[in-house]
Amino acid sequence: MDSTTSTPSHASFSGTNGVCLMRNGWKGDQHPSFIDFISTFLTANSFRLNFVPIAPDFIFNCGGMSVAFIFVTNWDCNNVAPIFNRVQKLKTQFSHFYVVITLPAKEEIDSFIHSYFKFGMVIGKPTFVPVKDLEMGFEKMVKIAHSSGAYKQQRIEEKLKAELVQGMNFYLKVVTSIPGIDNHDANALSQALGSVQAIAKASKEQILENTDLSTDKAEMVSRFLRDPNFYLRPKIN
Repeated sequence: MDSTTSTPSHASFSGTNGVCLMRNGWKGDQHPSFIDFISTFLTANSFRLNFVPIAPDFIFNCGGMSVAFIFVTNWDCNNVAPIFNRVQKLKTQFSHFYVVITLPAKEEIDSFIHSYFKFGMVIGKPTFVPVKDLEMGFEKMVKIAHSSGAYKQQRIEEKLKAELVQGMNFYLKVVTSIPGIDNHDANALSQALGSVQAIAKASKEQILENTDLSTDKAEMVSRFLRDPNFYLRPKIN
């Protein structure tokens, strides 16, 4: 359980964009002033708000990641079963799912802790986020959604970088297999002409015009990549 309950800062996440889907039924149970707060907060953080008939109270789509939330704004110590029954149902439907609960007083906190174990909840499945007030709860949700999206984007960027590095290594291996061509020459060819296919199509004159390769090297590159009989013939070392 995430028991952090610090005072909300209402900070803006500059540069982020996403969509917040709010359940129609949840909206109808809230005071209009809180809905106004949510709308203003989302606008300040570059999120678009839509009201839709969904199962959880909120779904945030941020950075290619969908994060679902139940947001309990009124903990009724005498009627907690519906909340946990709903949690049990929704946790099987969403891989990224959190339950935010406002617990402003010790009585509600004690009731929640007792109920958490009574209904057989497993820590982290899903993660419960107790907060002191409504505004703090909503800010926590936006932070969680933003962090999840940012993490996914980082993973995607890391994967792309790895693929680029792998591709560049393959390119260097191919081009430096040409007799007399070193890494400097290969990088010069890459920057000037691009892919191996583009280099293969380039004439000796184009290579000389766009790189610092010598005449002999330019001729070697052109002949090696254009003439199978040349690059497939036996080499004498």
